[in-house]
Amino acid sequence: MAGEVRQPIDVAALSRYIDANVPEIKTPIDVKQFGYGQSNPTYLLTSAPTGSKFVLRKKPPGQLLSKTAHKVDREYRIIAALSKTDVPVPKAYCLCEDDSVLGTAFYIMEFLDGRIFEDPSLPDVSVEDRTMMWHDAVRTLAKFHRVKPGDINMSNFGKPSGFFNRQLATFATISEAQAKTRDVDSNEPVGKIPHYDDMVAFFSDAAAQPRDRSSFVHGDYKIDNVVFHKTEPRVIGILDWEMSTIGHPLSDLSNLLSPYVTASTGVSIGAGGRGTQSFQPGATPGLPLHDELVALYAETAGWNPAQDITWGEAFNLYRGSVILQGIAARYARRQASSLKARDYGEGMKPMGELAWGLVQKIKKGEAKAKL
Repeated sequence: MAGEVRQPIDVAALSRYIDANVPEIKTPIDVKQFGYGQSNPTYLLTSAPTGSKFVLRKKPPGQLLSKTAHKVDREYRIIAALSKTDVPVPKAYCLCEDDSVLGTAFYIMEFLDGRIFEDPSLPDVSVEDRTMMWHDAVRTLAKFHRVKPGDINMSNFGKPSGFFNRQLATFATISEAQAKTRDVDSNEPVGKIPHYDDMVAFFSDAAAQPRDRSSFVHGDYKIDNVVFHKTEPRVIGILDWEMSTIGHPLSDLSNLLSPYVTASTGVSIGAGGRGTQSFQPGATPGLPLHDELVALYAETAGWNPAQDITWGEAFNLYRGSVILQGIAARYARRQASSLKARDYGEGMKPMGELAWGLVQKIKKGEAKAKL
């Protein structure tokens, strides 16, 4: 939950902005900072007169390594647009792109009073609820993927084809800069992801890529980015939209199911990995099987990802290694907003090794199929 403010903001300036632009929030306000939110500092605002709670997300201060991350304006835009659909999102109140207010752009949204689970195995719920919560997380994702961007005036939110190739090009630029980033104290570089060039060559091979599809994608859909109802086994909101765009829906499903993939390797990747032994088949009562969730997604989404899911999961591990490298780079520059940033950053190399291992598995399968 929210606690000590580690990255201070000008509460007086924020209060003046709220008084002038957000009538739903009554000042004065109390400000605390959430421990999660690796990329964009996230704060809990509590109205002293009413006790109502709100969430503020802002770009981090300082020179940023990535031009594609920290897009709080995109977060605001997609949340506001999806409020017209049956996809559960927090209400968006305002977007401020005037850096003179808080130093960087920010937006304010509704605080969802529910449950957020950092552990995707949902350890403190009943067996029945564990099954239903995972099922609802999958159905919610599929429901989101069925929303047509044009129906909510969002056709220009991204390009309708070539998603994975665009991702590869973007990651190449980002990863190169991240690898060269040096720690402010030790002067040691963050370093390159293991097998990076070989993985890029594999994922760039058009013959191996999945059939192109187009939908909204969240960009980081996972259990700890959804809010569950306080007592019921259902999703009441999706959070952390900064990487949302139009792309291939396989990427979101692969990300959601990544704990199953990392668990099956038996390799620990520290705080940077969300897979644990609890995701081994039968290890956690009520936890659905991987293939069961893929089939459930197919029922709701209207297309079957089963043939391409392994490729998608390998790509997601590669992508995850770039993200962890980014956290390591932000920690090296002391720009990371999370208390666990150092631990997450150390997961970069193990995640890269996991990605390469899955690529090798796919290659062996393709070789056998040709015999």
